[in-house]
Amino acid sequence: MNVKKAEFIISNTDVDRCPQDGKPEYAFIGRSNVGKSSLINMLTGRKGLAMTSSTPGKTQLINHFFINDEWYLVDLPGYGYAQRGKKGRDNIQKIIDNYLKKRADLTSLFVLLDCRLEPQKIDLEFINQLGENGIPFTLVFTKIDKISTSRLKENVAVYTHKLLENWDELPPVFYTSSEHKKGKEEILDYIEEINKSLYLL
Repeated sequence: MNVKKAEFIISNTDVDRCPQDGKPEYAFIGRSNVGKSSLINMLTGRKGLAMTSSTPGKTQLINHFFINDEWYLVDLPGYGYAQRGKKGRDNIQKIIDNYLKKRADLTSLFVLLDCRLEPQKIDLEFINQLGENGIPFTLVFTKIDKISTSRLKENVAVYTHKLLENWDELPPVFYTSSEHKKGKEEILDYIEEINKSLYLL
C-alpha cells in the first residue's frame, strides 16, 4: 500500500466524538517514548503528521488521521508516564480504556515495544488485558536499528517466552526502524490485506 493522502481529522478525549462514518481504524499505542509518533510519521511519509518530542508523554489525546480516504490511523496516548502523577496517569488510562472498550470501529491495535529492553511489567499487563477484553492486536518492536541483529533475536526470544506463559499463540509481530524506514511496507501491506477482507464481507 502507498499512502497518498494523510489528513488530520480530530483530537479529543471523548470516544463518542470520534468519527462516525464506520471506516476501519488502526490504533497505535505504547509506553511513553517508545517511538510511536516517529513510527506514524514514517508509515505515512509525513514528517510532521504526529507530534514527536524528546519529552515522554507528549500525546495526551485520541488523534485521528484519515488515510487514502479509506481508513483511520489513530494515535493514542502513551501509558505509564510516571512524571504525570497519579491523577494524570489515571486520566490518560481512562481515555485509553474508553477508546479500546467502546470503539466498535477499532480493527486492530498496534502495541509498540522497545526492542532494546527486557519485557516490561507494564507492557505485559497491558497486553494481557487486551486478551481478557478480546481486543485484536499486533506487536511492533521499535528501534531495531539501535541494537545488533543477534541481540534483537535474543530480546525477542525472551519476550516470546514471557508472553507464551499466558498465551497459547502470539499475534502478528513486526520489526521497525523509523530512522531507516524498516517495517513500513510490511505494516501497510498487513493493513491493506485486512481492509480487503473487510470489504469482501
